[in-house]
Amino acid sequence: MPMRHGLTLGEMGHFFIAHFGLDVDYRVVAMEGWRPDEPSGAVASGYGWPKDRVWVIPSPNAASVNMARCYAGTVMIEGATLSEGRGTTRPLEVLFGAPDVDANGVWKLMKQMAPEWCGGVTVRECWFEPTFHKHAGKLCNGLMMLAEGPDYAHELFRPWRLQALAFKAIRTLYPDYNLWRDFPYEYELDRLAIDVINGGPGLRECVDDAGSAPGDLDEAAAQDEALWAQTVREHLLY
Repeated sequence: MPMRHGLTLGEMGHFFIAHFGLDVDYRVVAMEGWRPDEPSGAVASGYGWPKDRVWVIPSPNAASVNMARCYAGTVMIEGATLSEGRGTTRPLEVLFGAPDVDANGVWKLMKQMAPEWCGGVTVRECWFEPTFHKHAGKLCNGLMMLAEGPDYAHELFRPWRLQALAFKAIRTLYPDYNLWRDFPYEYELDRLAIDVINGGPGLRECVDDAGSAPGDLDEAAAQDEALWAQTVREHLLY
């Protein structure tokens, strides 16, 4: 199951019933006018969130549409020692933040390693000081994503790959950096959080392997994504 699965809750219910063989009385009332793959009005708006609808915060750390678009990538920072911006007003909208990482150097290397993963979103250097959580009270250098506005391209923005690329660039520039957090995560005591988030060690192993390239991760992920698309096709309602 991919990080960004592309299903509504109703569609996901159908998938779970089929996948686990559940015997339940289940019916979904389809929405009218739901077109998640289309812009609503002006270019670069919509795509699942109509331009004329206000954003209602579902969580203290989900403050904007920008966060929702970035989250499929930035959630992985929960398994890293880097700051995801918690303790600031823009959590989970940064690729990373840390007091001991050169953000511009990382971004430069990212664009050299896999420029095709860097499109569709504006990335800018930022500085922030978290009031709590990781690196609290320390000035962090980081990269912020702006997945909105005239330069946002929905079909090009690949948040999971972009986040993985940030990890890979940091590991390349700082080979001995203590990148992965080791703590109980989501009731899981025996695996690293980054592995729990990704459903396995593949991403972490690719990042830590000096001989691997972004293309190796892309090849493995593309196979899983194609299988997922085939698996859920019968459950799509829209």
